[in-house]
Amino acid sequence: MRVLRLVVAAVVATVAGLVRVAYVRDLVAARKRIGSTPRHMVESRFGAIDYAGRGAGDPLLVSHGIFQGCDGGLLSMRDLVADRRIIAPSRFGYLGSMMPDGASVADQADAFAELLDHLGYHEVDAVGLSAGTSAAVRFALRHPGRVRHLVVISGSFPGSRTTRIPPRWARSFYNDPAMWSLKYFARPAFFRLLGVPRGFPRSPAQRHVLTELSNAIFPIGLRRRGAVFDAYVADPDINTYPLEEIAVPTLIVHAVDDPLTSYSAAAEAASRIPGARLVSLDSGGHLLLGQSERVRRELADFLAQNPDD
Repeated sequence: MRVLRLVVAAVVATVAGLVRVAYVRDLVAARKRIGSTPRHMVESRFGAIDYAGRGAGDPLLVSHGIFQGCDGGLLSMRDLVADRRIIAPSRFGYLGSMMPDGASVADQADAFAELLDHLGYHEVDAVGLSAGTSAAVRFALRHPGRVRHLVVISGSFPGSRTTRIPPRWARSFYNDPAMWSLKYFARPAFFRLLGVPRGFPRSPAQRHVLTELSNAIFPIGLRRRGAVFDAYVADPDINTYPLEEIAVPTLIVHAVDDPLTSYSAAAEAASRIPGARLVSLDSGGHLLLGQSERVRRELADFLAQNPDD
């Protein structure tokens, strides 16, 4: 019996060591990915704003999703927009962007405006992704003269469960060990957390995209303050917005099978926003897996329209 206990202890220690090695390896790789993204810093009255950009052409501002940052903003738009200057700020509390005391989503919208002032852009097209919906919509409401077109992809709108304040204990999972363990030991549950429907990915290409996006949320430690703000402040904040007062052309893109943010809430929001167009995708979930070609066409057509026509 003593020998058996020793063998079990040795096996447990070996497995724990291997898991620790994998954890450290993945976190080191995550930090290297961040380091490979050319980032810039701008000082504002809200503190430092961390942003990244790519491409050339008309400017497009990206309000990234939860657990992302400027790196995730660029990655999410990589296959959806061409011939554009993508401006992807890290929202409050993400990567190098400060979290101001008593921050509000209105402050985030004003921070977007200050960043654009610094970059010399008066008007932009704005895209809100998932938890970035509130900031993008608030920006359009507070600074309508600066937004040519508003696009919301997999948006978190009133009526979606993502706009309900989570229990306080939920934030204890917003850390690298917990999220990495979920990804490593319970991958289907982890993918569900990202909004991946059952049965996906359906192809090697989709699997590649999913791997990229799931890896890009790490390290959580550099995104935790922003993620907590999104879940407990920004997402619920949109419940108070007068969507009927949005005065810029608006496109909403949402998959019917999105298990994270509600399609019916997106449809209801489209009915409230004057002249809004809803693009309904029959599959792809929250990450729109397998839908990049369709979404790229829809965005190109919409962004090419003259808002004054």
